[in-house]
Amino acid sequence: MKLRNILSLTFTFIFILSLGGVTLGQEKNEGARDLKDEIKQSQKAAKVFTEIMQAPDKAIPKDILDDAECVAVFPDVLKAGFIVGGRGGRGLASCRIGNSWSAPIYLTLGGGSVGLQIGAQSTDFVLLFMNKEGVDSLLKSKFELGGDISAAAGPVGRQAGASTDARMNAKILSYSRSKGLFAGLELKGVVIETNKDDMRDAYGPNVTAKDVLRENKIKAPAEIRVFPKTLARYSTRSGPKASN
Repeated sequence: MKLRNILSLTFTFIFILSLGGVTLGQEKNEGARDLKDEIKQSQKAAKVFTEIMQAPDKAIPKDILDDAECVAVFPDVLKAGFIVGGRGGRGLASCRIGNSWSAPIYLTLGGGSVGLQIGAQSTDFVLLFMNKEGVDSLLKSKFELGGDISAAAGPVGRQAGASTDARMNAKILSYSRSKGLFAGLELKGVVIETNKDDMRDAYGPNVTAKDVLRENKIKAPAEIRVFPKTLARYSTRSGPKASN
């Protein structure tokens, strides 16, 4: 009788362990599936930025990019997204840390006025954060362009005079690309906030923008670092920039 009870308990224990293994495997697979989405976002943002910078005489001026403290890219933003749910797109941002770029944070971009400024085609948005005030806005969980902080249309190509003015005065410079046309675009009423779901999938729970962008506490998976590596291909800084 004792032997039968022992065998019964043993089989029950093995069965429970096997169920736990299945559940753990499912959780791992789910995590891997979520991370694939964040990797894809980083790859899309890197691709958009590369295409913009490789356009002859139509890219972001090199001196402007070299002065930027952070860069955000929102690929394939659709007008329909602003009508349904108020969120038009997802994107990433990375900031300088020394002579390299930080791991990216994940963002959403929305706001009624953006939907009026873009057509039916998908639009790519690029934001350059030019000084401490611009960077501080990015560290918040949510901020509004034209409300909490202003964003000016950025110069393109060899617009030397505009480039100088932009570098001196702007906190954030904004650009858009639609149907192959890349240009500076002043954005107002646009709400940008940290995408908590993407941040959790990429880095784990309770990770903030400050943890990633400023305190350098987070090491991103190699596949996610494709975006900051792309930024480094076009702009590195050998020494600290004078504060604005």
